[in-house]
Amino acid sequence: MVGVKMASALVMIVFMAVSLGGKWAAAEVHHVVGNDRGWDLPSDVAGWSSGRVFRVGDKLWFTYSAAQESIAEIKTKEEYESCDVSNPIKMFTDGLDSILLDGEGIRYFVSSKTENCKNGLKLHVDVVPKHTPENPKVSKSKGSALALAAPPTTPTPSSAPSRISASFALFFVGLGLCFMGF
Repeated sequence: MVGVKMASALVMIVFMAVSLGGKWAAAEVHHVVGNDRGWDLPSDVAGWSSGRVFRVGDKLWFTYSAAQESIAEIKTKEEYESCDVSNPIKMFTDGLDSILLDGEGIRYFVSSKTENCKNGLKLHVDVVPKHTPENPKVSKSKGSALALAAPPTTPTPSSAPSRISASFALFFVGLGLCFMGF
């Protein structure tokens, strides 16, 4: 009888592991650049980004007045430092832009208004792999911080199916254990 109970419990544990896709649900972080102030000179974007870790799969959210501002993603450190937006990768002009950090490496964002950019309204982030240690090195460059973000705290809607799957798996394991008399 004990052997049957143990085998049943093992089957339920394997079922739970398969339901989770072989891993526990990991959450991506949604970073609102500049916090409540958004993408604005007084928001101190460099201070906001200091000490944060940005991982592959995270999202940056830029909020700003579309009538007064736009954001350029640019290619090089030289363009970033000189606030050169003459050849951007992409322009963001909606006032609320979400940018998926879909690969490792440094990404550069600047105000399309040269004066605002030169006054510090710019951001560069070093996107690290999803499973990087919590305390990577923070380096600083003239006028801005290399943005590194805190560990994930808020799951995205895309992680919700994993959480639901995990909940159902745990429910069935608990139900099975109750019926087996554990």
